[in-house]
Amino acid sequence: MNVPAGMEILLGNGSDDLIQIVTFACARPGAAMMFPAPTFVMYSVDALLADMKALRYELREDFTLDRDAFVAKVKAEQPALIFIAYPNNPTGILYPEEDIAAVLRAAQGLVVLDEAYHVFAQKSFMPRLAEFPNLVVMRTVSKLGLAGIRLGYLAGRPEWIGEFNKVRQAYNVNVLTQAAATFVLERLDVLEQQAAKIRADRAGLGQALAALPGVTVYPSEANFFLVRVPDADRTDQGLVRQGLLVRNRNDPSLKNCLRITVGTPDENRILLTAMREAL
Repeated sequence: MNVPAGMEILLGNGSDDLIQIVTFACARPGAAMMFPAPTFVMYSVDALLADMKALRYELREDFTLDRDAFVAKVKAEQPALIFIAYPNNPTGILYPEEDIAAVLRAAQGLVVLDEAYHVFAQKSFMPRLAEFPNLVVMRTVSKLGLAGIRLGYLAGRPEWIGEFNKVRQAYNVNVLTQAAATFVLERLDVLEQQAAKIRADRAGLGQALAALPGVTVYPSEANFFLVRVPDADRTDQGLVRQGLLVRNRNDPSLKNCLRITVGTPDENRILLTAMREAL
């Protein structure tokens, strides 16, 4: 995974486990966690569990990050912990690299880049770990096609890993997971070929979805699209009746939005046909 020399790794029972470990390690009376929103829900859940103040920074209407405003808020609040999904989930948007670097320079606390979808974005801060003393990079093998074995990994300076290890549950990664991961990762080229095929199919699916009446498709560097439809609940129910499951994200921050995963070519064709009827 190209972890730089001098860095260490921590394994977790999926990235959810690592998010909780990092949060618990950084929690202290009065400490705050900050994150752009909407984003992965577990950041705010773990802030609540750890009794940390959750500083939710709302993205622009098009779900891009206002770098200057975000950096200003970081400097004003100086949270103990910042989570940034890179690319973001559920929007699929990859923030510009220099925007992330600006956040890292402004923050006095820890910044966690959640690169769960890095294999689809083909962008990473892993090579820049030595450049920023307050950076750790978190990933999961789930998006490589190994979601069921529950294995996440976090890379950073030994000083950080040592502190995180203090709050890690004993035996959080089991022997079967380790054996399965070792076996499959020795054949990493197979998984990377699969990801490359998904990346290739992603563009065509996005264009086809955008051509549907009343559908807005947001740019994505992940293996899914966030789409806005006239009535998300009705469209979702129409898809369910046809045997298709997507993620209905219809809430105040994602009004009438669905998250649609890039499937096989056949699955994508079935989806588009079903979407036309459901709309």
